[in-house]
Amino acid sequence: MTKKLWGGRFKKKTDPDFFEFQKSIQYDYKLAKYDIYHSQVHIKALKAAGMLTLAEAKRIDTALNHILVQVLSGGFKPDLSCEDIHTDIQNKVEKAVGKLAAKLHTFRSRNDQVAFDTRYYCEDTMKSTATLLKTLILSLESLADKYKGSLIPGYTHTQRAQVVYFKDYLGAFSLMLGNDCQRIDKFLKGNSICIGSGALAGQYSFLLDKYKKILKGSKIKIPENSLENVSNRDFVIEALSILSILQMHLSRLAEDFILYSTKEFNYLDLPEEFCTGSSLMPHKKNPDFLELVRGYTGRIYGNLISVLTMMKGLPLTYNRDMQLDKEPLFSSVEIVQGELKILARFIKGIKLNKAAIDRALEDESLYAMKLMEYLVREKKVAFKDAHDIVGKLIRYSEENDRKIKDIEAGSLKKISPHLDRKIIERVFR
Repeated sequence: MTKKLWGGRFKKKTDPDFFEFQKSIQYDYKLAKYDIYHSQVHIKALKAAGMLTLAEAKRIDTALNHILVQVLSGGFKPDLSCEDIHTDIQNKVEKAVGKLAAKLHTFRSRNDQVAFDTRYYCEDTMKSTATLLKTLILSLESLADKYKGSLIPGYTHTQRAQVVYFKDYLGAFSLMLGNDCQRIDKFLKGNSICIGSGALAGQYSFLLDKYKKILKGSKIKIPENSLENVSNRDFVIEALSILSILQMHLSRLAEDFILYSTKEFNYLDLPEEFCTGSSLMPHKKNPDFLELVRGYTGRIYGNLISVLTMMKGLPLTYNRDMQLDKEPLFSSVEIVQGELKILARFIKGIKLNKAAIDRALEDESLYAMKLMEYLVREKKVAFKDAHDIVGKLIRYSEENDRKIKDIEAGSLKKISPHLDRKIIERVFR
C-alpha cells in the first residue's frame, strides 16, 4: 500500500482486502484535472496566509502543473495502489518536491476536494454534452432539408394515422433534443463550484478570507453553507436525470429508425458502416448501433436510480456511501457522449426509400381526416356526423374489399347523402 492522507491514530495496518474494497482510484482518477485545480487554488491561499513562502508555493505549483500537463495530454497514469486520486496526486507531488509536499494538504479535507472535483466534472461534461447535442440537431436538420418535400405516413398507436412531412417528423426529435439542451443550460446556471468547506464546518476564517480574494470574479465560490456543500449530491442526480431524459429521446429515435428500416416498413435505408452482418445468414444487415443505443437506456436509468437510492437515507454530512456516485456518473456521461458522437454521423447517411413510402401512402385510410375536414368545412356537416360518415365509409371499403376511390356513386349515397364521386375524386386523387 502507498502512503495515505490519514492514519496517525491507528496502530494496526489496514486489512488488505478491505483496502482493495474501499479504494476508488480505479475510477476517480478521471477527476485528476479538477483535483489539481483545487490544489492550485489552495496553495495560493496558503501562500497568502503565510503558511507557504513564495518559493515553496512555486515549487508545489510547478509539480502540480507537470502532472496537469500529463492529464491534459492523455499521458497521466494513476497509481492504482493508491486509495484515491487525492492521495495519488499528493504522492506524485511528494516525489517531485520531497517533504515540502506535506504542506499541500494543510487545513483541507478530501470531503471538500471531492465535492469541488465532482461539480467541476459535471460542469465540463455537461457543456461538452450540449455541444455534441447541437451537432446532432444540425445533422437532423440537414437530413430534413435534404428531404424537405417528402411525405411519409404518420402514426399513433403504431397505426397509420395521417400523412406528414418527413421534415416535421425529424423536427419532432430536434425539438426534444433542443429541450435537453435547455435543461443542460439551466443546470449549468445553477451549478456552483465551491471551495472552502473543510471536512464539514468550513475552512478556518483566515483561509476563507484568502479564498475570497483569490476567487473574486471566478466561477468558483465560497460555499453558502459548508455542511450542505460536502453532503449535497443533488447536482449529480440532476445531471443523471438530464442524461436519462436525453437517453430516452435517443432510444425513441433509435426504435423508430430500427422499425422503419425493416422490410415490413422499408422507409429508411440505414448507413451500412454503422450496421453489422450475421455470422450465419449472409443477407442480414442488422442495426446493431441503434439497438445498443436502445439497450443502454436501461444502464442510464439504473445509474440514476442507484444514486437516488444511495442518497435517500444518509445523515448529514459526508458519508463514505457518497463515493458510489462516481461510477454511475462517469458511466452515463461516457455512454451518452459516445452515442451522440456516432449518431451525428449516422444521421447523415440515412436515405429515404421513396418507392416503399409511395406504396404506403396509397393507403386510403391516411386521408380519412382530409375527407372529414372537407365535409365539415365545405358541406357544413356537423363534426360528429362527419366522423360517423367517414367511419362507415372506411368500414364499407374494408368489408367489401374495395378501394374508396372505386366505390360507385350509388353505394356512396347509401352510406351518406353527403358523399358523391366528386368529393371522393377530390380527396383520394
